[in-house]
Amino acid sequence: MRLGEATWNEVDAAARRMADDDGTRSPIILIPIGSTEQHGPHLPLNTDTLVAEEIAGRALHRTTGLMLGPTISITASGEHAGFAGTLSIGTEAMAQVAIELGRSAEWAAGIVFVNGHGGNHEALARAVDLLTAESRCVLSWWPKWRRRTDGGPPDLHAGRIETSLMLAIDPGLVRFELATDGPGLLLSELLPRLRADGVRSVSPSGVLGDPDGASGAEGERFISDFVDDLVLTIEQWRPIDPTPHESTRLDTEADPNIASPVDASPMVHD
Repeated sequence: MRLGEATWNEVDAAARRMADDDGTRSPIILIPIGSTEQHGPHLPLNTDTLVAEEIAGRALHRTTGLMLGPTISITASGEHAGFAGTLSIGTEAMAQVAIELGRSAEWAAGIVFVNGHGGNHEALARAVDLLTAESRCVLSWWPKWRRRTDGGPPDLHAGRIETSLMLAIDPGLVRFELATDGPGLLLSELLPRLRADGVRSVSPSGVLGDPDGASGAEGERFISDFVDDLVLTIEQWRPIDPTPHESTRLDTEADPNIASPVDASPMVHD
């Protein structure tokens, strides 16, 4: 179910239907978290948003008890200031948005923030820590990028991985003929200037990685791996109700002659 397209009555009814007999609590709300920030001359400003939405949308059909919530697309992108089109609310505001969103979803069993932008990590970590301390079920997940096997530097912003992802999601939005590589330095070498002066100080194009070699087929493999990881993470984390579901209990108080499953004698075979 996509939350924004439903009425409250439909959400309430769906939440009741989603309750599993195994005690798994539902619904779990997936909230895609993206950004509106530059991704070089070849990728759109909503790259992180589209990636988060694609992963969350596919996960919706991979396990039970999930609902897809609305996307948050203007987030913490201060490091990309100075590039036309970038919008940011900063880390403090982003953390507060996530906190209040989590508090408002008391009708749900839990929330998973599906984060497509690394700049949101600090804000979401703060939000999850506080909401967890308030006894709320909240999880923040983000894609774990593969390490290169050829000994080359890890891929960075607007590089091969993000370009491949966008070629898989919506190739019409990729201006591959305009693609250019970044400064060719490790993130550890870039971080001091990035933190002090932002992306523009180290890359006039906005690209930090290298898009060369990107393909839609590679992007599809990345997306499939990310979805697998998200679903597995949710299954390992999702809250469990220790009380058996009503439909699985025998009303022994109504009829004392009915044995409980624990007291029932084993069947004897001839």
